[in-house]
Amino acid sequence: MFMQAVAGGAAAGTLMEAHIMATRQVGPIEALAFDAYGTLFDVFSVTALCDELFPGRGTALAQAWRAKQLQYSLLRSLMGRHADFWRLTEDGLVWAAKSLQLDLTAARKTRLMDAYLGLTPFPDVVPGLKALKDRGIRLAILSNGEPKMLHAAAANAGLSSLLDAVISVEEAGIFKPSAQVYALAAKHLGPGRRIGFVSSNSWDIAGAGSAGLTTFWIQRTAAEPPEELGFPAAYVVRSLTDISSLIQ
Repeated sequence: MFMQAVAGGAAAGTLMEAHIMATRQVGPIEALAFDAYGTLFDVFSVTALCDELFPGRGTALAQAWRAKQLQYSLLRSLMGRHADFWRLTEDGLVWAAKSLQLDLTAARKTRLMDAYLGLTPFPDVVPGLKALKDRGIRLAILSNGEPKMLHAAAANAGLSSLLDAVISVEEAGIFKPSAQVYALAAKHLGPGRRIGFVSSNSWDIAGAGSAGLTTFWIQRTAAEPPEELGFPAAYVVRSLTDISSLIQ
């Protein structure tokens, strides 16, 4: 799989330049924090269940649910009215079902919420984390998720033994992209360590970069442009398995 890493967010002008930048190594990263939803876990793996419960409407429900979940995290942060991510996930599901005029019974809501505890990991996640673990890199999740839902998702995906920490924004009482959240990485992974942050969400990369972390954007969709927020990814890769070869 072709992998392109762009140091400082600069775009390579030619294929040769892109190859040079792709093979340029990062400095001595000692720990990596990973976003969970959309990076390690495929949030749209719930689509099949959505379609089972609401035939022909599954994709629309899954997409509306995810969009509202993220929107509520930003709105609650701005309002200063924090609620944990489990509550936001449920509220987003209720809103999405209402917006699509779907009959979300209590039983259906329970099944869909429980699906978030067992989201499917992306295929590159386990091999990518194992390669980094073998290099002696400390690994953690740093996520908007509520602790119990993160631990459940990690356990169901077989990731628990690969992680040194599971860090939730609940410690900060505010959601990403607040700098308070990214500061939790050093608290758990060690002050003074050179810490990198990995996400497939470009807005999350901008937040981590703004907070001073070395960032790795997993650009899972080649056509997706980076956010215009002034803090581009230090490195852009196509797969989590590409990161190990970049780190000295």
